[in-house]
Amino acid sequence: MSAHYELKSAPYNQFIFNLKAANGETILTSETYKSKFAALNGIESVKKNSPHDEQFERKTSTSSQPYFILKAKNYEIIGRSETYTSAGAMEKGIESVKKNGPIATTNDIS
Repeated sequence: MSAHYELKSAPYNQFIFNLKAANGETILTSETYKSKFAALNGIESVKKNSPHDEQFERKTSTSSQPYFILKAKNYEIIGRSETYTSAGAMEKGIESVKKNGPIATTNDIS
């Protein structure tokens, strides 16, 4: 299986997507969108912004676990990662988004 975006329905007629690595792991989860069209635009935004390190914001959760946020050029949050057990593991997650984000296909399961 190759890396892909999984577009799916969310409650209240909304949509979200996950960027999944080739091994099936979710490496980025989107914000919630009010329409499928907006979610598809979000996927295009990930494709455009994910190769650029400056679009990633490295954060620490309240339980001191590292995670990251991917932002568009207008500083809007496009998606966020799961929390990681170490900063090194988070950096590997960022590298995976940089590598897979621009080339992943879209699977619409909504």
